[in-house]
Amino acid sequence: MVLKTFGWSFAVTALGLVAAVLYGGWAAFGVVAILSVLEISLSFDNAVVNAGILKKMNAFWQKIFLTIGILIAVFGMRLVFPVVIVAMSAQLGPIEAVDLALTDKDRYQELVTDAHPAIAAFGGMFLLMIFLDFIFEDRDIKWLGWLERPLAKLGRVDMLSVCIALIVLLISAMTFATHAHQHGGTHVDKAETVLLSGIAGLITYMVVGGLSGFFEDKLEEEEEREHEAEEQAVRAGKPKSAVALAGKAAFFMFLYLEVLDASFSFDGVIGAFAITNDIVLMALGLGIGAMYVRSLTVYLVREGTLDEYVYLEHGAHYAIGALALVLLVTIQYEINEFVTGLIGVVLIGASFWSSVRRNRALAAAEAAGSGEKPEVSSGV
Repeated sequence: MVLKTFGWSFAVTALGLVAAVLYGGWAAFGVVAILSVLEISLSFDNAVVNAGILKKMNAFWQKIFLTIGILIAVFGMRLVFPVVIVAMSAQLGPIEAVDLALTDKDRYQELVTDAHPAIAAFGGMFLLMIFLDFIFEDRDIKWLGWLERPLAKLGRVDMLSVCIALIVLLISAMTFATHAHQHGGTHVDKAETVLLSGIAGLITYMVVGGLSGFFEDKLEEEEEREHEAEEQAVRAGKPKSAVALAGKAAFFMFLYLEVLDASFSFDGVIGAFAITNDIVLMALGLGIGAMYVRSLTVYLVREGTLDEYVYLEHGAHYAIGALALVLLVTIQYEINEFVTGLIGVVLIGASFWSSVRRNRALAAAEAAGSGEKPEVSSGV
């Protein structure tokens, strides 16, 4: 079952890592490996959400999402989008950007470094909004209860996430951007660039979130209609249909999934800039990671184990928050790419271990016949 589900992912991983060694030696191998793990860890909650929605759809629409939808996600968002970011930031055409990345790496690196404050501000704000909206939401299951309970109470304040994000952006522009780069001993004031790029990242997040909410509302309306139709059929003496959603409901599900997947893919794509500016390594690492997102989605749908490791989503979002701060700090200071990648790995690993401990505690309580469930917060 595992080989059947993850076979293509294993094959792509092997090819990608070999290509990395041939391209840049063992250092490139390490960067691609970290990027792959980063993409997988950041996208695990994406796979969980995808699977939760996908299981409601009929076989036809499942196939559409896992073929056309994944092609859009893998080749469109994870591979083409980094080129677009670099091309726009460096004011180059897409073909020029790719050609420069492959033929004149020094010049390409110089252009990307010069554009880094804009990239970091845009990405940092987008990722920060994802993190803030997550931690300010009141959830039944809490990982770091001592932190998440008071934050959930604060989250009742309207627009708090936006206010905090704008304050962080203003501080970043005032403290980092005015000293971001020096060329020939001359200060280059990047404050305006950082502010504009950061606001663009905030707007992008709000547009994507708005579209997702729109499609989600459409889905709920369609599901209510389907439910009413089923009840009418039962009252008419017809057997209750167990057929998964199709037609308009499934179509809106597909659109919602694509918007949702696009918003999640920003995490890995933009977060990758905190690890490397090499577009080839970025494409290899994100491509490998995106394949595992597909495999994880299929596995979760087939196995029905969405709720087994309940803290993984928390770990992924804390990793997103850490990456947001790292990107904003890198406007001025360099941070080792391996340290950046390992932050996410450590957070995901901690959340996984907490989930395992919770499951063991629940099993022990059930075996003892106490009938009492332990606190859902891990107490970490």
